Amino acid sequence: MRLAFFAAVFLGTLVLDQASKLWIVSQFSLYESREILPGFFNLTYVTNNGAAFSILAGQPAAWRQVFFVLINLVALAAIGVFQYRIGRHSRLYTVALALIAGGAAGNLTDRLRLSHVIDFLDLYIGTHHWPAFNIADAAINVGVALFLLNSLILEPRAEKRAQTSTSLSQQS
Repeated sequence: MRLAFFAAVFLGTLVLDQASKLWIVSQFSLYESREILPGFFNLTYVTNNGAAFSILAGQPAAWRQVFFVLINLVALAAIGVFQYRIGRHSRLYTVALALIAGGAAGNLTDRLRLSHVIDFLDLYIGTHHWPAFNIADAAINVGVALFLLNSLILEPRAEKRAQTSTSLSQQS
């Protein structure tokens, strides 16, 4: 059951990411920007040859391509191992890992197809812009946040409640 749930979230993320990028490419010219929420959010079609914040964008194209494809494949394999080992213990872990995997697969698809990633979500306040990103990037960030929330806050609380419950029943 968890595998089917993981697959649904993973595929939903991948399809939403790729569909949004196809829509942007079909509706915008490269570097075109449209204001959505004045002073806060634009849709802006850009490409990124690097990683987050254009890290490694200036490196030779062939080296960069091999590096990013390998990193994505290693990350997807690691996520599969994590899902097998801990995903079955918590639905929140399953969602988190599927979002991360779906986002990684979305950006990997761009790299394999185009040798770059399509970004278009442009958040800003005044003249201060966050680097443009896409649905895949957002899914990865939300997935990491949910994973950390579950690992650092929710699971320890549940374990503490279980320990308290056990010690109370032993005292009775």
